Amino acid sequence: MSDIPPALYRSRDLHLFVVSRFVSVLAMQVLSVAIGWQIYDIARTPWSLGLVGLCQFVPMFLCTLPAGELTDRFNQRRIYSLAAFLQAGCSALFLFFTWYSPHAQAPFYAVLLLFGAARGFAGPSGQSLLPFLVPAEKLPRSIALSASAFQAAIIAGPALGGFLYAFGHPTGVYSICIAGYALAALIVMNLGGRRFAPQKGEASRLARIAQGVHFVRSRPVVLGAISLDLFAVLLGGATALLPIYARDILHVGPLGLGFLRSAPAAGAFLVGFWCTRHPIARHTGIKMFGAVALFGVATIIFGLSTNFAVSLAALFILGASDMVSVQVRSSLIQLSTPDVMRGRVSAVSMLFIGASNELGEFESGGTAALFGTVPAVVLGGIGTLIVVGLWMKLFPALRKVDRMEEVAVSA
Repeated sequence: MSDIPPALYRSRDLHLFVVSRFVSVLAMQVLSVAIGWQIYDIARTPWSLGLVGLCQFVPMFLCTLPAGELTDRFNQRRIYSLAAFLQAGCSALFLFFTWYSPHAQAPFYAVLLLFGAARGFAGPSGQSLLPFLVPAEKLPRSIALSASAFQAAIIAGPALGGFLYAFGHPTGVYSICIAGYALAALIVMNLGGRRFAPQKGEASRLARIAQGVHFVRSRPVVLGAISLDLFAVLLGGATALLPIYARDILHVGPLGLGFLRSAPAAGAFLVGFWCTRHPIARHTGIKMFGAVALFGVATIIFGLSTNFAVSLAALFILGASDMVSVQVRSSLIQLSTPDVMRGRVSAVSMLFIGASNELGEFESGGTAALFGTVPAVVLGGIGTLIVVGLWMKLFPALRKVDRMEEVAVSA
């Protein structure tokens, strides 16, 4: 990358990208609080919350890998912007059905399918963009800055959504979502930075998608980092069940739900901010495993808690530990991926990590319906600890990573 003119890297593009990430994630978090509370208020069953996750996971699973291939062939700025506008349209539909069909679940589930498809295209295009806006030596700090904005939005979004829902009307909630997604789309459309010229070849679209999967499989460090996060989120994610905790266990209502959803992001934000000034320099792999283990312990504590303050503290620690894993995983993936593969590798990463959030919600809802809410969360935390132990044995290359620069490749 030494032959890239420095003028292509403008600080304003990084800052604008961070702003777009903040407003889009803010919109998503505000929307998640409203949808979760509305659906549970209508149905009053854990299974209904699981279906919220499933309705997003299925289209994300189907769209993410093709979206990654498209991202490597076309301008990822346009793909992301179109996906963000579609998410704004879904928010408008949620608003419409809130007004005209407030007690029917089916319309909300239908829009969630469309919303999941939009997220499937937004993920790979958005995740692959940052390396084109900053030079390689600034990438880890830029990832930390972007992640901090992400976590700040997760702090503010649920609290804002809970406040608007508790003291206002869903109209305000979904209006903010429409504006947030539209603004993010407009910002990304106008970003500068490097433009990647796709390589022309004879490979079919299916073959190009398979190349992305093979690339990840051929690198144990990348595969180990992605799959570790996959199972941690799948087993240890209690986010889908927070409406049940807020209403039936902690008795704190929609405003309390907003604070519960914000607590993990508060911990993650502080860790992310620390990493912007003090990036992880040594013993990277073992620190990632330790952070995921702490994530599992915090999940168990939260699952057993009946005290609002203890629950907030457990979620705070859960988010802080998860941020270490996110920071390491993101940096390892970006540093070890050449430009020609960024969209497809980002798609695989999102399929493992992003879609697993929704699949984890479905798993949590189904497990809670079968065994009860508290046992479902506690078993998930225990499962996370088991996965950490297994992955340390299965992926010794990841465990032995010392400095992130060790995995860097030329773009």
